[in-house]
Amino acid sequence: MSQMQFGVFTVGDVTPDPVTGRAPSERERIKAMVTIAEHAEQAGLDVFATGEHHNPPFVPSSPTTMLGWIAGRTSKLLLSTATTLITTNDPVKIAEDYAMLQHLADGRVDLILGRGNTGPVYPWFGKDIRDGIDLALENYALLRRLWDEDVVDWNGRFRTPLQGFTATPRPMDGVAPFVWHGSIRSPEIAEQAAYYGDGFFHNNIFWPAEHTQRMVALYRRRFAHYGHGTEQQAIVGLGGQVFMRKNSQDAVREFRPYFDNAPVYGHGPSLEEFMAETPLTVGTPEQVIERTLKFRDYVGDYQRQLFLLDHAGLPLKTVLEQIDLLGSEVVPVLRAEFAIGRPAEVPDAPTHTALVAATDRNAAAAGEATRDDERLALFDTKEAIAP
Repeated sequence: MSQMQFGVFTVGDVTPDPVTGRAPSERERIKAMVTIAEHAEQAGLDVFATGEHHNPPFVPSSPTTMLGWIAGRTSKLLLSTATTLITTNDPVKIAEDYAMLQHLADGRVDLILGRGNTGPVYPWFGKDIRDGIDLALENYALLRRLWDEDVVDWNGRFRTPLQGFTATPRPMDGVAPFVWHGSIRSPEIAEQAAYYGDGFFHNNIFWPAEHTQRMVALYRRRFAHYGHGTEQQAIVGLGGQVFMRKNSQDAVREFRPYFDNAPVYGHGPSLEEFMAETPLTVGTPEQVIERTLKFRDYVGDYQRQLFLLDHAGLPLKTVLEQIDLLGSEVVPVLRAEFAIGRPAEVPDAPTHTALVAATDRNAAAAGEATRDDERLALFDTKEAIAP
């Protein structure tokens, strides 16, 4: 795996194709997401991530079910989420579901935790949206303990207490899946990521560069403040949104009806306005490379870049063509260019193998420090009883 990870993420929307007027069935859309993941691996990409939604027109209500199926059909692809709802899911269920997935996928699992962007989901799961930030903070504190401690006693504000509870299965190799905290606009979540020394993922689709820069800079400063390393050693991921054709005019012409009718930003700003104000790039592979490389100018060297390709009713055939362009023309150049001038202290993208190795090194260092303390204590004792 390279220093950076590149991949695709999906929100799993079921949207009518504005050109043909046809909408896929839920089953078709679910199967298409699996095909996209398999194709991403074949194209040489590193990561596939699925969102979690519990309302139409979205279908990925059970990310671990989908990712477990994909795990059995792939061998290298790192499986992630975009996002896992830390606010409305029970932390006990998250701990057990993702540990199970981790074992099934031989460690090829991490997750992006977030609050989501659908307000009504809170009462659907018995929660109050006004508690959103507090839920995110408390639930993650519990999730962390459920993974890190074999037996947990817990008493919090939002769920029933736990007494002598052990989440099963335990994390693979004793190392929990890596966690990214995803947020578009909440500094509290950037602070949370920094406090735990976890990764911070910025969606980087709807907001201008200045906003993304401020959020990532806050996370980096606080990461260093909490003693996890330098600001450059913080772990950052970005989203992005592209549509490519060999000719830029063809790309704009083909993508325009999908943009104009998209459920999120359709019937709002023009395509040209949106491209000028956000990281959306519609054009040639060369234009995508140029725009993506500029992300480093305002967030620094980072670890993961995911692209949104399959929304707004785009046909599966077109999405697979986009993945092929990413894999053959875009990502190889980005890998090489991002490596140029990358400081040695900037960490590689997190993987299970790397996390296990780091844990072993830390344990060995702690053991050596303990032995040093014991030798020092023995020396002090000898000095004390010397005649």
